[in-house]
Amino acid sequence: MGDNALKRYIFASDFDQTLTFNDSGYVLAELVGISTEEFERKAKGMAKINLVQQGAELAYLLLHDPEFKAKVRKEHLHEVGKRIRLKDNIPLLYQLLESGIDGHAFDFFVLSAAPVEVIHSALEGIVPKDHIFGTEFRYKPTGEIDTIVRATAGYGKVAVLNHLLEERVAGPDHVIYTGDGSSDIHVMLHVNARDGLTIAVSESPHVSQIAKRTVLSTSALAVLAPILEEVAGWERLRIRSFFEANGMLIQEWERVRTDWLTVRPASNEPSETAGVA
Repeated sequence: MGDNALKRYIFASDFDQTLTFNDSGYVLAELVGISTEEFERKAKGMAKINLVQQGAELAYLLLHDPEFKAKVRKEHLHEVGKRIRLKDNIPLLYQLLESGIDGHAFDFFVLSAAPVEVIHSALEGIVPKDHIFGTEFRYKPTGEIDTIVRATAGYGKVAVLNHLLEERVAGPDHVIYTGDGSSDIHVMLHVNARDGLTIAVSESPHVSQIAKRTVLSTSALAVLAPILEEVAGWERLRIRSFFEANGMLIQEWERVRTDWLTVRPASNEPSETAGVA
């Protein structure tokens, strides 16, 4: 089938804890000798008071926090990309999506608030640089961060996605977005409202209640299952056969629903939150 006959889709993925097991901020803090507890305290403090867009906490720290600003240089961001642990099978996922499946072709992009140098370094040789959109900085000759050029967080992801839609001349319902946390809320709501497909890769209630599908796996390839079901209309047996034809075996495939409840006594005592499967 010729390329022009394929139904084209945009596949856009977050980076931290979606394509990786770690958050780049924690890896960077450890690299430059800042305790992970201190990084977490500062990032959570900004999130709590809504000082910056969800996901842009690291960018703010790199620009304004004296400790980070004094220690972090451009080369550190490249090193974080080499150290961060990626999920399994990202190269195969990219290859299969870009090659096209059953008349459907997918352009693979990464949209993340992580520094773009981190993502370029981590995904070198896997995803082309021009398919990666992360937070961009301008640097001083010393390598110290000077200013921010663009932050791909919150509504920033929506702006990038809209640009890609115009550039690729794709319909808004031909978008698949994959993410893991609160920084993905805006873009998932945007994609859902336009009949695209959203996939959460964590049980975080921030996204699992918004995403149309949730997939938990140590392999990045797992997101193919809902894509092949929802977009290509395949049954499970055909999906299993497809994985096996590409050298992979779906060993377990369980589908459960998790209800998140807040239960409190009739009196004004503190509440307890629990997940009930």
